[in-house]
Amino acid sequence: MDAVLVGTLVSFWVIFVAELGDKSQLMALTFATRFKVWPVLAGITLATAVVHLASVAIGHGLGAALPTGWINLAAAVAFLGFGFWTLRGDTLTDDEKAKAQRATRSVVIAVGTAFFLAELGDKTMLATITLATDHGWLGVWIGSTVGMVAADALAIVIGRALGRNLPEKTIRYGASALFFLFGAWLAVDAVRLLG
Repeated sequence: MDAVLVGTLVSFWVIFVAELGDKSQLMALTFATRFKVWPVLAGITLATAVVHLASVAIGHGLGAALPTGWINLAAAVAFLGFGFWTLRGDTLTDDEKAKAQRATRSVVIAVGTAFFLAELGDKTMLATITLATDHGWLGVWIGSTVGMVAADALAIVIGRALGRNLPEKTIRYGASALFFLFGAWLAVDAVRLLG
C-alpha cells in the first residue's frame, strides 16, 4: 500500500505542475466561462481518467521490459524536455477554441471529447507514461488524474476570480523550474544506477 501512496503523491505533484500553463487549463477556463463548472469538471475527469489509464498501461509495459537505469535516464531527458516545452508555453489552436465554443450536446460529453483529443500526445500524457515506468500503475493513474483535474479546477477558480488576468509568465517559469529539478534528480539517479 505504501508504494501506491508514493506513486499517487509523486504523480499528483508532477502532473499538477505539468498542467500549469498547459492548453488544457485554457480549455477548462474557456468551457467554464460558457457552462456551469461541475459538468465541465466531470468531463475533464472522465477524459483524463481514460487517457491516463492508457498512459499507465504503456508506461507499466515499458517499465517491465527495460532496465531501471535506462528508464531513469530516458525519464530525465523527458522531464528536461517538458521543462523546455513548458517554458515555451501553450496556446489554443483555432480548432480547439471552436470546439470549446460550439458545444451543443451534453456539456460533459462535449468537454470530455475535447479534452480526450487534446490530451493525446500532450506532455501530461507523456509524463504519466514516464512515471508509470518507475511506479505502480494504480498510484500513478490516481495521482495523475487527480493532479490534472486539480490543476484545471484551480485555473477555473483563479481565472473566474481574477477575470483571466493570470500571471502566466510566472506560472510558466515556476513549472519549468520544477521540471528541470525533476529531470536533474532523475539524471543523477540514472548515473548512480548505470555506474
